Amino acid sequence: MSRPRTYQTEAIIIKKTKLGEADSILTLYTPHLGKIQGFAKSLRKPRSKLAGHLELLTHSQVSLARGRNLDTITGSQTINSFLPLKSDLWLTSCALYAAELVYQFTADGEENYRLFRLLLEIMAGLCQEGDRELALRYFELHLLDRVGYRPQLQQCVSCRALLEPVTNSFCSHAGGVLCPSCRHGQPLSYPLSVNALKVLRFLQDNDYGTASRLKLTPELSQEVEAVLRDYLKYLLEREVKSVAWLDMLKGQIGPAASG
Repeated sequence: MSRPRTYQTEAIIIKKTKLGEADSILTLYTPHLGKIQGFAKSLRKPRSKLAGHLELLTHSQVSLARGRNLDTITGSQTINSFLPLKSDLWLTSCALYAAELVYQFTADGEENYRLFRLLLEIMAGLCQEGDRELALRYFELHLLDRVGYRPQLQQCVSCRALLEPVTNSFCSHAGGVLCPSCRHGQPLSYPLSVNALKVLRFLQDNDYGTASRLKLTPELSQEVEAVLRDYLKYLLEREVKSVAWLDMLKGQIGPAASG
C-alpha cells in the first residue's frame, strides 16, 4: 500500500539551515517519525505566513508533502511557542543545547516517543523559575537513558559489587561508576564524591517535578556537570557545539544565570 502524498505531524523545530536567499531546511523532532527534515520555501521572506509557526524551539502541528529527496512543509500551526525561551538569551541557549543533544544522539526517521516527550518536558521546565543548570542535568541523564546509554550508578561496572558510600570513580569509557578496588585498572577514571553520586542517582530515578526541587551548592553542581559533560563528549566523540556558548554566557552573566 502506497503512503499518502501528504501527512501531518506534531514537531519541535530543533534546527534551521538557510538555503538560498529566502528558503530554509528545518530539522523537526516528531513523536512517531523521529527526526525528519522539511523544506520551507520562502520562509525567511518578511511576509511568510509560516515563519511564526516554524521558529526554532517551537512546538507545532506541521503539514508536509512528500518529495523525491526532501519533504516540503506546506502548512503549520503553533501548539506552544515557549515564549520565555525566546525572550531570554540564557534560556534560549539552554533550550538550544537540549535540542542539539537530541539532534546529535538520534538518527533520521527512528521513532522515540519518550525522547520527544522529554524534550517537550524540559522546554516547559526551562520556562519555569528554578535551577536551569539542574534542569539540564536532569535532561542529560534521561536523554542518555532514552537513547541507550544510561550510566550505571548503582553498582561497580567492573566487579558488579554494590557501591559503598565512599569516594568512588566515574569512568566514561566503562559507562558508569567504579569502586575503589577497580578504579586502578581504568586510568581514565576520576574521583566521584559521595554527594555527587547521590545527586546523579536522584536525578536518574525521579521525575522532573521531584528532581527540580533539589538544591545544590555551586561546587556540587559543577562536579555533576563535569561528570555528565565528559560522558556526553566521550559518547559523541566531540564536544557539543553549544557548550562553549553556554560557558561564555555563564562567565558573563554570573551565578544568577542558572537561577
